[in-house]
Amino acid sequence: METFIPSFDGLKLYLHAEAAPDCRAAAVIVHGLCEHQGRYDYLAAAFHKAGISTYRFDHRGHGRSEGEKAHYSDFNELLDDTNTVVDLAVSENPGLPVFLVGHSMGGFTVSLYGVKYPEKGLRGIVTSGALTAGNDNQVLAIPKGQDPHTRLPNGLGSGVCSVPEVVDWYGKDPYNGKSFTTGLCYALSDGLEWFRSKIGEFHYPVLMLHGEKDGLVSVKDTYNFFDKVSSADKQMKIYGGLFHEIFNEYCRDEVIDDALRWITARI
Repeated sequence: METFIPSFDGLKLYLHAEAAPDCRAAAVIVHGLCEHQGRYDYLAAAFHKAGISTYRFDHRGHGRSEGEKAHYSDFNELLDDTNTVVDLAVSENPGLPVFLVGHSMGGFTVSLYGVKYPEKGLRGIVTSGALTAGNDNQVLAIPKGQDPHTRLPNGLGSGVCSVPEVVDWYGKDPYNGKSFTTGLCYALSDGLEWFRSKIGEFHYPVLMLHGEKDGLVSVKDTYNFFDKVSSADKQMKIYGGLFHEIFNEYCRDEVIDDALRWITARI
């Protein structure tokens, strides 16, 4: 099913929901900066084979969703948009476990979501290259005080993956954003500042995945996240030699299988 759904403030989000045969769980997949849900077709297909239905949406201002392109006025917009989709997944899968999977800025989103929405009853959260601390991050280095609607070029392409075909299509994909705003950077920075004082309140079961050679979001963010959360059930895996988009790397099947094994063990 592909449709548009109203978010908490009425803005319409593009939603791609797919029911798995013999469904035994559901997962909400949250994409990263300047990309869109369609870049997770391969991941979603693997989930469906494992009996896990998927709910993917384009962030506001991304892909086919409404909103100023790649702009946020407040980091809570990311969390509350995601909550709209989580509520839908829960309501459409009564009695089944629901998981959150987030990459990069999506990893930021699901991590902060775990603190803001501790009572949602999610069975677990999986992060990939998650922005959770802001170590060595160029997006967060934008000087404060600028017009929040100032546009900055998207220079992420060459660092997203070690697979040349992925990098090539990243630049050609019509739904990938070519720029983002300073306001988005400020929102992420504010969110991380909020998260630093509350990270110990994160209690969900969590699997943290990261590429060791990630040049866009430092692997140190995941080390920090693992060290600070209060989850009794937490695991971390760092993939030597991999870049940022570990779900698109040459060994993506291994990475996806790791995520699915972790999820399946908690169904």
